[in-house]
Amino acid sequence: MLFVKPSQLLRQRLVSLQENLVQENPLLVDAVDSFQILDKAAYRLGLLGEDESYATRISWWPLISVLGTFSAGKSSFINTYLGVDLQRTGNQAVDDKFTVVSYSQEDEVRLLPGYALDADPRFPLYRISDEIEKVAQGEGSRIDNYLQLKICPSDKLKGCILIDSPGFDADEQRNSTLRITDHIIDLSDLVLLFFDARHPEPGAMQDTLKHLVSKVADRSDAGKFLFILNQIDVTAKEDNMEEVVSAWQRGIAQHGITTGRFYCIYNESIALEIKDPNTQQRYQTKRDEDLKEIISRMEEVSVERVYRIIASLENIADRIERETVPTLTEKIYQWRKQVLFADAMGMGVFMVLSLLVFFMLPWSLPEIGQFLLHHNYLSLGLLVIIMGTGLFFHFSVRNKFAQRIAKTLPEDDNTGNWQKAFLHNTASWRSLLWTRAIGWGRGTHKVLSYVRQRADEYVKALNNQFTNPSGK
Repeated sequence: MLFVKPSQLLRQRLVSLQENLVQENPLLVDAVDSFQILDKAAYRLGLLGEDESYATRISWWPLISVLGTFSAGKSSFINTYLGVDLQRTGNQAVDDKFTVVSYSQEDEVRLLPGYALDADPRFPLYRISDEIEKVAQGEGSRIDNYLQLKICPSDKLKGCILIDSPGFDADEQRNSTLRITDHIIDLSDLVLLFFDARHPEPGAMQDTLKHLVSKVADRSDAGKFLFILNQIDVTAKEDNMEEVVSAWQRGIAQHGITTGRFYCIYNESIALEIKDPNTQQRYQTKRDEDLKEIISRMEEVSVERVYRIIASLENIADRIERETVPTLTEKIYQWRKQVLFADAMGMGVFMVLSLLVFFMLPWSLPEIGQFLLHHNYLSLGLLVIIMGTGLFFHFSVRNKFAQRIAKTLPEDDNTGNWQKAFLHNTASWRSLLWTRAIGWGRGTHKVLSYVRQRADEYVKALNNQFTNPSGK
């Protein structure tokens, strides 16, 4: 069997990606080229390996993820939206896997194993087994326990991918589930966060809220999150929908989200009977308005996807220059300072020990000199031992400090592996006199500036497709 280098496989994957994008949007084909230019800067800095690319770390297809607790009605919402009885529903946990839903021309729904997603570079969860393996050794090989692919003929799925998550409260493999969830959130163009209105007090669900909400506040793309309070019909008996919504808003406010609002919906086919006509009308009107807005956002996801990809291109270039490189430079200076201090301390200890030995021995300095002069091999051996011990101490200390500082850096950031880049800068061949990050200079700065310029041109081209300020 002919061996193919990882870098060649990467190139083949990128070529295949561009071929798939040609018919859909030529602008995205150019964007793949810009990502590869950005890769070159990352290779110089040590942020990416030559078998890695920023173009493979994002989703090139519109992606909507549906997250929430196990009884929040996620699957019922997906079934209704697609017009297909696709997902199992119920008040208990009925699906314990992430389900990726994709379009198919076949007349029937078909279920495929998780391996179909993990091994296909066209899907957003390609090689997600590597992420699972980081949680627990051996879990990556059990990918079918975490993922499944469903294909169905619904027209709503044309040009779009849906992901239904397992209920957080029902998942026994929580750490792996949360890692996949974080990965999906990063890739998604729209995130629907479902909560169950039958739990009027969100206090009992603080753990779920923490994982689903706490990271939203600090994100630059927080606008892609929609908070959906499902089964709101249960509040009709007390007619206290506003009070329940306020309670949930206070719940998410505790995690830093003060501007989010809840969309209130329910499934009319399984809803409780609302006897009062006025209350029924008010609830139906609210549900229809919110549902219309949710569906509208879902149908616009193709446009948002293109802007998201271009924004990712510019964001990575900005972060490399404004955060990654300055942080690496700061850590290199910190490492250099610690190593020099340790070398000085080691030299001081050696000098003190040498003086103690000298004064303890019944020899005078001239006698020692005469002895070493007549024993050249002994003198040379002693010199080699002293130098070898010093070098061993120096490189042991610099490696120890480097490993310790590296652990304070992100291992997997959207700009790459900061730990790997830092260790590349502190390798044994790296002189302590070099304080600038490897690969950072005028050439890399020009590459980042060029990529940002190209991103701005892409945005202008996109805006020309949808806007016309002049009115001509």
